[in-house]
Amino acid sequence: MRRADGELQTALVTGACSGIGLELARQLAQLGYALVLVSNRPAELQQVAGELAKAHGVKTHALPMDLARPEAARELYEAVSSRGLEVDILAVNAGLFFFGEVADADPVKALALLQVHVVTASLLCVYFGRQLRARRKGHVLITSSISAWRDFPGIAFYGASKRYLRSFAASLRSELRVWGVNVTCLAPGATATALYDASVVPVGLARRVGVMMEASQVARAGLEALFRRKAVVIPGLLSGVMAFLASLTPQWVVDLIRRRAPWLPKP
Repeated sequence: MRRADGELQTALVTGACSGIGLELARQLAQLGYALVLVSNRPAELQQVAGELAKAHGVKTHALPMDLARPEAARELYEAVSSRGLEVDILAVNAGLFFFGEVADADPVKALALLQVHVVTASLLCVYFGRQLRARRKGHVLITSSISAWRDFPGIAFYGASKRYLRSFAASLRSELRVWGVNVTCLAPGATATALYDASVVPVGLARRVGVMMEASQVARAGLEALFRRKAVVIPGLLSGVMAFLASLTPQWVVDLIRRRAPWLPKP
């Protein structure tokens, strides 16, 4: 994998402590990009920043921040600007997940998920998108999901927010493309990350049988697509097939699954 452009120097990655975000940061560091790393886990963030700086000889800036706060996007932009940094690659990757019906959802968790996936993600593109447009160069990578291809019970908040990100990325791509700025939507399937509760989801088994991809594979596919200026990438053949089949699944089949699903409550 080659660098996108010799003039591009700095990448910002949200959710950089684990999973896909950590792998995005690691692979960008391997390519020589300076990093702005964002997460709500200060100690782990500092550790990751130090390890990547030492391993790859790049500058790293750790910015601990809770992206579920309403002011997060503005405060992150101001923190980056106050350090005299110009972001050339924006990776909007931070995510939350919980399973369950809407009527049973914890309002606090629901609000946090929507804030991170919808509000903060969008506003980061507002603030940093202005800079990219003014400089007429750069990239934006927005992490959606194959769940954006079909609505399913039990993941209403997650799936709807990822569908929003898919649509938002498409619109933003059209807006910024004429200015020389690329936008790519990364839509992975199930990925072996800390997003899932290992006591509920057998992550290890799913990895061994190939149902879940490694985060490093997903990150690489995303960056390769980004540097090739592709609109959308679904890493992995299985995930691509699943997204295609999900888009063709009629509503009555989804309703039948819901009625018989042992993992959701019944009347």
